[in-house]
Amino acid sequence: MIKVLGLGDNVVDKYMHTKTMYPGGNALNIAVLAKLFGIESGYFGVFGDDAAAKHVYRTICDLGLDVSYCRFYHGENGYAEVRLDDGDRVFVGSNGGGVSKTHPIDTLTDMELDYIAGYDVCHTSIFSYAEEVLPALRKASPFLSFDFSNRYDEDYLKRCCPYIDMAAISCGDMPKEEIIAQMERIADYGCKHIVMATRGSKGAFLMVDGKFYEQSPCLVEAKDTMAAGDSFITSFLINYVDGMKDAVDFSEASGKRGVTEKETYQDMLVKTSLYRAAVFAAGNCQRDGSFGFGKKFE
Repeated sequence: MIKVLGLGDNVVDKYMHTKTMYPGGNALNIAVLAKLFGIESGYFGVFGDDAAAKHVYRTICDLGLDVSYCRFYHGENGYAEVRLDDGDRVFVGSNGGGVSKTHPIDTLTDMELDYIAGYDVCHTSIFSYAEEVLPALRKASPFLSFDFSNRYDEDYLKRCCPYIDMAAISCGDMPKEEIIAQMERIADYGCKHIVMATRGSKGAFLMVDGKFYEQSPCLVEAKDTMAAGDSFITSFLINYVDGMKDAVDFSEASGKRGVTEKETYQDMLVKTSLYRAAVFAAGNCQRDGSFGFGKKFE
């Protein structure tokens, strides 16, 4: 199986109505959810030294993530303030990333790049303040994934897209025509392989080398939708990237029985990976927080 690295943001999500904080953050979520999926994974990010930082760090160490290249600074860890409306998480405030914003990962040593190169997938995000190192990550990582959420503008896309293999965007209630146009622009700006648009309870769109796919959601009565999109991304990445390691065109002497062409296999793999992602995301909506491990705060 593949190895997955989350590089960038970690936070605690503070549920204000229950005074409980849960580990989270897009880059961290991808790494942890991959680990819960049974995949070897690591996290490379920035921690403060407050109670929130200690809770996140201890949790992921206990889960078995590799954290050997994380950085630590004096100050507040990132946090977001959250409420739940009938199981749907709503962000109501934050500290803008805390020490990860004031001390971003804007340079990488040769040793750190060698470490990153040891993973099959590296995932980062618009919340990770890692834009300066994208060119270096492009050279080091076999597959670089980037989540733009819904916070991007055109200039930001043009800056980041040339370095990434997969872009993910959150589209909510945006009309289908606008979503497809945005996905096509991201590909035109240089995203090399895949563009994913998640839409919450409306499912997802995917474009792979220009070919368009749609995936219905696996609808459940959600306990908490926190990290639903992150779990969808994680499952798709694991299944697709790992599965494409087997993609080959058979020789003519092999015959034409069954699946013998890489293109046909890839199409089947994309559809299967989307299906599994929808199921995994639905299951994750039954957890509290991004992946559980809540702790009371004052």
